[in-house]
Amino acid sequence: MAAMVVSGKVSLFIKYSYFKLIQNNIEQISFIFFMQDTREEVIQAWYMDDSTEDQRLPHHREPKEFLSLDQLAELGVLSWRLDADNYETDEELNKIRVDRGYSYVDIIEVCPEKLPNYEVKIKNFFEEHLHTDEEIRYCVAGTGYFDVRDRDERWIRVWVKKGGMIVLPAGIYHRFTLDTDNYIKAMRLFVGEPVWTPYNRPHDHLPARKEYIETFVKKEASNNAVGAAA
Repeated sequence: MAAMVVSGKVSLFIKYSYFKLIQNNIEQISFIFFMQDTREEVIQAWYMDDSTEDQRLPHHREPKEFLSLDQLAELGVLSWRLDADNYETDEELNKIRVDRGYSYVDIIEVCPEKLPNYEVKIKNFFEEHLHTDEEIRYCVAGTGYFDVRDRDERWIRVWVKKGGMIVLPAGIYHRFTLDTDNYIKAMRLFVGEPVWTPYNRPHDHLPARKEYIETFVKKEASNNAVGAAA
């Protein structure tokens, strides 16, 4: 009889322990899910392969190498997820515009049917270049790729979908292309009167490029060196 009681207690203890393990796992999974960056539902980033195939393809490496949006921010690339269905009245967008001084706004549709001189312009967009001001793009429909260089000159592909807004800092080398859907409708924002002048690489002598290098390349390299020494 005593052995049966002990056995029963052990069985109950095992069942209780198993239940607590499952409960803890569920809580951990729920916490991780809750903490996921919802921006990544509309903006994704990965390292590109070296293929010269169609520029509109994803060009993932094998195996795939994704980056977080926090890693993009370390390169100066900022991002938001906004309500693209109500972009004309969105208070969050208005707040960003006020906080960052984006006084100018217009809408551009990039596709063969809507963009004059489409073939010429899409080729120009894909030439590696920089601007002396921020490039701000808010995707209100469709999708597109914004490619940027990391500190080691590797290409990162940033896939922006409906609801995604990104800011490319002045002085960063980048390029743009559509994906295989061949359509994006984007809001362009600017501080003051817009200046769309692209400076195709190389233009390392420009002050904007030098400032970018000092702020996001040399500074981070210095921080990494200090961390390694510690």
